[in-house]
Amino acid sequence: MTTTIHARFRCAFPGFDLDVDLTLPSTGITALFGHSGCGKTTLLRCMAGLQNAPGTMTVLGEPWQTEEFFRPVHKRPLAYVFQETQLFPHLNVRKNLEFGYRRIPASERQIEFDDAVRWLGLESHLARMPAGLSGGERQRVAIARALLTSPRLLLMDEPLSALDRASKQDILPYLERLRDTLAIPIIYVSHSTPEVARLADHIVMMEDGRVVAQGPLQETLARTNNPFRLEDDAGVLLEGRIDHLDPRWHLALFQFDGGQLWLRQDDRLTPGDRVRVQVLARDISLALAEHSDQSIQNLVPAIIDQVDPDVAPGVSLVRLLAGPTPLLSRLTTRAVDQLALAPGKNVWMQIKSVALVD
Repeated sequence: MTTTIHARFRCAFPGFDLDVDLTLPSTGITALFGHSGCGKTTLLRCMAGLQNAPGTMTVLGEPWQTEEFFRPVHKRPLAYVFQETQLFPHLNVRKNLEFGYRRIPASERQIEFDDAVRWLGLESHLARMPAGLSGGERQRVAIARALLTSPRLLLMDEPLSALDRASKQDILPYLERLRDTLAIPIIYVSHSTPEVARLADHIVMMEDGRVVAQGPLQETLARTNNPFRLEDDAGVLLEGRIDHLDPRWHLALFQFDGGQLWLRQDDRLTPGDRVRVQVLARDISLALAEHSDQSIQNLVPAIIDQVDPDVAPGVSLVRLLAGPTPLLSRLTTRAVDQLALAPGKNVWMQIKSVALVD
């Protein structure tokens, strides 16, 4: 059986054209990422069948739409989580969850009621009414309700956009748990770099209704032709583990495949934790030799893999490899010329800031 999701849509809307051809993985979270108005939600609605647009849609080998056939949304085994929770206000949490669960024949249920409740941390909320829940709690109920329909595909349209920062921080660990637990593919629309950095395994970058880059998250962010490479939060993600904590200096040592970095200590961190960190291209300067007589603590040897000169007036982008791990450095073209930076050259990365993705 085909283990991918394929979506091909080409259609015109008033003032907007959508033209995409995607093959997505069947596990993990795929982020549809881009600025507001780039077509993310329109694409998601086409995939759901909410927008009857010309094209094709195949999920795990099962055709949902062809040139001759269109399966309506109510016959597609999917769940859609909107920005607004749309809970039934007259039903308590348990009855909201049971609404979809009871409509699925027992023989077809892939997710059990108690499992969804536990994954979303709702054990103590089942008797509560929606009006008494916080925004983050209501969204957790909406996600659990969606899961209890046993979908083959879960679509999420900026589910955290209506929440304040505290509520987002409350719900993100639950979304990480779903990513790591579920065998259901999740397609997640967002224009938030921190959300994508924390949650996604795969990314689709969109501009003006078209896909401009796609692939595994870390690999795609580390490309020098990434269309978002010059934005202030452009950089790479590193995955690794916390080696140990230094209580004297309130630091944590992060080990990744290619080196180690000091992070500011966080009360949530313990040795052995697997975490993601973000290193921005603007925060990496380069030197031809190791300079320990300076304030920057993270000095990592690397080899230059690629130099893209003048990606903007006077700005160059350098891709580096620390072992097998790619990183990006944004430098002035003058500095690249003065240091004679070129592929194959050994340098030292001076990393001014490293942020735990949270």
